[in-house]
Amino acid sequence: MEIKETLDQFIGGKGKNKGRQPEERYASFDYCYNYFYTFYREDKISELANEENMQMSCLQIGFYLASWGMMRGSSFLLEKSVKNYEELINAISKMDPKLWEIDVNNYDDGNIKSLLNSKQEIIIALGKENNPTDTLVTKIMLGVFANVPAFDKYFSMGFRMYTFNEKSLLKLKEFYDSHKSIFDSYEIHTFDFITSKETDINYTRAKLIDMYGFIKGQK
Repeated sequence: MEIKETLDQFIGGKGKNKGRQPEERYASFDYCYNYFYTFYREDKISELANEENMQMSCLQIGFYLASWGMMRGSSFLLEKSVKNYEELINAISKMDPKLWEIDVNNYDDGNIKSLLNSKQEIIIALGKENNPTDTLVTKIMLGVFANVPAFDKYFSMGFRMYTFNEKSLLKLKEFYDSHKSIFDSYEIHTFDFITSKETDINYTRAKLIDMYGFIKGQK
């Protein structure tokens, strides 16, 4: 029951947070994920980085990260413009399309290896000298692929899980398997930016677990 109540709080909101609404902060994930997922679905991933789409690709990931708290404090991104994301978009445009097909329910050895390889590619694209954190890397992976939760402060506190590695991914798989019926009972669709109506794009299990961990950590 705790899991369902926590997910319902994320969806419905509490206090000044109004939950999942087209104009509220949580929907920033929807618009970012819709954008990248559409290129995957249309088999046009390489076109994310072409001259026509590069600026929009950078703007999508940049605003999502800003909305989700990654351009404050000591973050190196605070000193960068949106053009800084070009190398990241170039890297994403060359990644294996199967990354969009990985979810917590199929975290096997091969898929976990793919997730950790993509982590390293993102770190290289962001610049190793900038010391990108697991929080930043996983927020990017969540917003683009929705294949892992974001290992931010609240999620890490909620799960007592502070490092994005093979061990933590296996623990998430074990957690999902133990509560499969609850997570599988939710069918949440992203909001469309233009119409504010729901799309045919579903939240992944990793996204649902992210929602649960985020609220649990706040408590």
